[in-house]
Amino acid sequence: MKKTLSTEDSALFRQTIGKVEVVETDTLLLSANKKPKPFPKEKTLKTITKFEPSADLEIEKLYQEDSLSFIAPGLQKNVLKKIRKGYFGLDASIDLHGLTSQEAKHQLAKFLHYSIEDGYRCVHIIHGKGYRSSNDQPILKNDINVWLRLHKNVQAFCSTPPKDGGTGAVFVLLKLADKYAEQEDAEY
Repeated sequence: MKKTLSTEDSALFRQTIGKVEVVETDTLLLSANKKPKPFPKEKTLKTITKFEPSADLEIEKLYQEDSLSFIAPGLQKNVLKKIRKGYFGLDASIDLHGLTSQEAKHQLAKFLHYSIEDGYRCVHIIHGKGYRSSNDQPILKNDINVWLRLHKNVQAFCSTPPKDGGTGAVFVLLKLADKYAEQEDAEY
């Protein structure tokens, strides 16, 4: 049912609305006055890299099925058992296999940096076994073995159980960032 307006109502409506202009087009013009939203700058790798070169580091080359393990001086040997059994839990994981050595080092440095910043204690790194490597010597696995030993915040690492990747992955125990270490001290 169509409503009809009286002439008085129509005149009141026109008076309230005011002068009306005909729209020539139905496209909307956006105003250029709006500023884009800000976004954070990505941190450069130079501030992230914590691999400290060491002249006295001699490590035997590993083969595809060789296990990795490392424990920093001063830590008890049972720490490796605790890592393997999941005592520290897993906070994050990264898959590096298939990357070039340079790409993997860059990704690993960023991953470890942000893991430490976020207070992660134990992380999972998948490097692959190196089946496509020449001479049965996996490149990435050997690189990871060296890089993790050179990182100042890595306390220990070991190859994972078969269900988590076996000799193609490692669990890494990280030092707590200073801001989290203070909180932990206050709790005890």
